[in-house]
Amino acid sequence: MDLGLTGHAAIVTGASRGIGRAIALALASAGCDVAIAARGSEALEGVAREIEALGRRALPISIDMTLPGMAEMLVARTAEEFGRIDVVVNNLGGSAPANKPFMETEPKDWRGVMGINLYPAIETSRLAVPHIRKQGGGSVVIISSIYGREAGGYAGYNVAKSAMNSLAKSMARELAPEGIRVNAIAPGSIMFPGGTWEKRQQADPGATAFTRIPSGANSRAMD
Repeated sequence: MDLGLTGHAAIVTGASRGIGRAIALALASAGCDVAIAARGSEALEGVAREIEALGRRALPISIDMTLPGMAEMLVARTAEEFGRIDVVVNNLGGSAPANKPFMETEPKDWRGVMGINLYPAIETSRLAVPHIRKQGGGSVVIISSIYGREAGGYAGYNVAKSAMNSLAKSMARELAPEGIRVNAIAPGSIMFPGGTWEKRQQADPGATAFTRIPSGANSRAMD
């Protein structure tokens, strides 16, 4: 199916593995050149080679998006390399800074979990939208979580993902008249090598979290 993305340029954060890698490869398959960002340079270079094998250009940028100025650098380098930005996928996220009960979650933990989930999505989107406007429209995607819609994880992660859902709704309302679509995607349990759910399944294959899934299996990143 032709998605009309041939010759377009995309940014995908958290792209060295799992959902981010799968999205980057799907965009490349659809004709996009892709800037991929993550902290792990070796894994990132591997994804870049996979993109190039699909006939598209890759721009791997090893970067810590929680640090000041990094979103600005990512967007600027992408625009310089590709001459345009049409799609932004904010996939960076995690729960590690606040993996604890609410009453044990300190202010620094809240700042940490927001700093790895919400704030990079805000900054990357804010800086990329002017470039998307120049193309007459495009797409911003925010990868949230099912825990942003229902209780399940720890409070810090749930709140961060709920905030990302709200961000997407607010941006969508403001930017739709300019032809810029903004959507949040809320995955559930996604299986990929080295991921949290793979480790949990290996540790306890018969756990209720897996046996109650109607299909009998977790989703994969490529799904």
